[in-house]
Amino acid sequence: MVEAIVEWVTRVIGALGYPGVVALMTIESACIPLPSEIIMPFSGFLVARATFNLHWASLAGALGCLIGSLIAYTVGYYGGRPLVQRYGKYVLIGEREFATADRWFARRGEWTVFISRLLPVVRTFISLPAGIARMNLGRFALYSFVGSVPWCYLLTYVGFVLGSNWRRISPYMHRLDVVVIAGLVLLLAWGISRRLRAAKAK
Repeated sequence: MVEAIVEWVTRVIGALGYPGVVALMTIESACIPLPSEIIMPFSGFLVARATFNLHWASLAGALGCLIGSLIAYTVGYYGGRPLVQRYGKYVLIGEREFATADRWFARRGEWTVFISRLLPVVRTFISLPAGIARMNLGRFALYSFVGSVPWCYLLTYVGFVLGSNWRRISPYMHRLDVVVIAGLVLLLAWGISRRLRAAKAK
């Protein structure tokens, strides 16, 4: 599966150039787990071959992140909120949780989005809850783009340094993904446990 994705990504970028990077990173940021850890390092490899420019490749990736994030935000804003309001009670999400999420994104949404764009796994999905919480669109777009720039620069530069060995970064990023996922699962379990204890106390 991974080899098939690598083959497809390299063909798309090889055929389309910078627009291919934009398109692939749009997919990655629209809640479709297409690894940026493949897209941007390969772009860095093309920088090493003088086919791409480091800055243009990185900014193309960040632009794709912005477009994909806006798509996911829109889905969350118009479709996700009614869906969660209707069925959220079955997973212990009620009006109290909605109010908490709304306040969080209203007060700390900028830093939440910015930091999330720098984290594997989380960066792919943060736009959906931001849309559901109806965070201010302008601030969401700004911090999504600003947070995506260093991520894209880092992966592109690593690909540039590794050259033809650019694929070597993927196993290390996969391990980081596992750590992040484990942390999210523990956080979710803690939240559910706390919610159940509160309900039992009432």
